[in-house]
Amino acid sequence: MADEKELRELCEALENLRWTVEACCRAGGVQEWAASPSARRAKAVAAPRASAERISEDGGRKTEGPPASAKRHPSPTPQPSVPDVRLPSSDTRHPASATRHPTPDLRPPSSATRHPTPVLRLPSSDARLAEIRAALGECSRCRLHAGRTHLVFGEGSANSGLVFVGEGPGFDEDKQGRPFIGRAGKLLDRMIRAIGLQRADTYICNVVKCRPPNNRTPQEEEMAACLPFLFQQLEALEPKVICALGACASQALLGSSKPMWQVRAKIHLWRGIPLICTYHPAYLLRNPAQKAAAWQDLKEVLKLLG
Repeated sequence: MADEKELRELCEALENLRWTVEACCRAGGVQEWAASPSARRAKAVAAPRASAERISEDGGRKTEGPPASAKRHPSPTPQPSVPDVRLPSSDTRHPASATRHPTPDLRPPSSATRHPTPVLRLPSSDARLAEIRAALGECSRCRLHAGRTHLVFGEGSANSGLVFVGEGPGFDEDKQGRPFIGRAGKLLDRMIRAIGLQRADTYICNVVKCRPPNNRTPQEEEMAACLPFLFQQLEALEPKVICALGACASQALLGSSKPMWQVRAKIHLWRGIPLICTYHPAYLLRNPAQKAAAWQDLKEVLKLLG
């Protein structure tokens, strides 16, 4: 144990000696150390004694670290002066605002300067009907044109919600070029007034545009020549309800050969448009007993018109 204690004291003495040498070097004692060898030996012997004395004075406590002289802060090493370099101010970095390039305005144009959006307007019903009439021309697509006086295209309101479709022109219609103006036309006018409308509030046309000889029923090839123009008329008018007058018109629009008693008193659809089938006014003139049934059909038309 004594050897260990002596060894520890010796190590502490050597450590203190190292701190003393370093302090002397920093404090400028290098010249004195080199000039006097005897002084060096005296200080080397005195250092461990001083360390031992400090230990005894502190009651045996071990003083760690270097002596007070070794804890002095080293004198600061002079640093080279840094030139004062200042950045130019914001006023001198750039040329005057008058010479700057203007910043482009990326904002969207105001509503006043925007180009107006073109509005695509579909032709009116009147304009479309005029185009269909022009396309029909002086029709000679079937043999009926040979005996006609006037082509009967149709008449009435282009904005009507109700379209009546008959069979074909009669004697009076062929002479004047207008649909339903004879005796059957007069009865149709009364039927229209009975549901609270006027003839001018409706549109009236026929399956064929030319009068068949002796008012006979149009033949299949004759109807086939005229039906494309009738369908175009109905598409241009876009009515709320179509009323087919007689078996010929009903069969042409339904694409069937069913008799009238099988198709009336029902709501059919022609390309999405409600279709009511009823008796032709000329038939009612010959069979007045069926006027009550026709009146029921007209009331259904009125209900669909709203």
